[in-house]
Amino acid sequence: MKKFAISLLLLTAPSIHAQETIQTSDASLPRNEVKWNITNTIVFGSVEVGYEYFLDGNQSLGVELLINDVYNFSIGREYKDFETNSVQFTYNYYTGSENNGSGFYISPLLKYRFGEYQKTPTEPIISMDSFILGIGGGYKWNLSNKFVFGPYINIARDFSQEVTDEFTAVEINAGFSVGYRF
Repeated sequence: MKKFAISLLLLTAPSIHAQETIQTSDASLPRNEVKWNITNTIVFGSVEVGYEYFLDGNQSLGVELLINDVYNFSIGREYKDFETNSVQFTYNYYTGSENNGSGFYISPLLKYRFGEYQKTPTEPIISMDSFILGIGGGYKWNLSNKFVFGPYINIARDFSQEVTDEFTAVEINAGFSVGYRF
């Protein structure tokens, strides 16, 4: 599964144009942003990387790849018991008055998780394959239209009966992302 996730990122990389910008009344803003959730890497050992393409200064479309995606902060379970990955798609609307992809934002999301969970070798394997629908929000600081960072939180509903029988139907994910615009 990790090979699939890495292949997906490599296939989309050629479509990124480094010189694309958005013209606003104040400045020229980059259209592309790559980001990384540093919190989940430190706390859970998972990798959450993303890409945003800005439609204008207040809107973007995003895709995130979550490797070793731990369900709902693992709900007191060991992260090593999860062998799951996810792909998440978002639409982000920024409310900042500077029209530069900063400030508070709201973000509807659609996520697909695939993989499995097994608490102990003697317990049955649970398929974690499921669609998840939710909404998120956060705050993003923009430094010189290059470096961005900020906290966020998502709340979402899992639609797999097998997953919701073992875990809760609602999951929460939060973090602190750092990124670079180009």
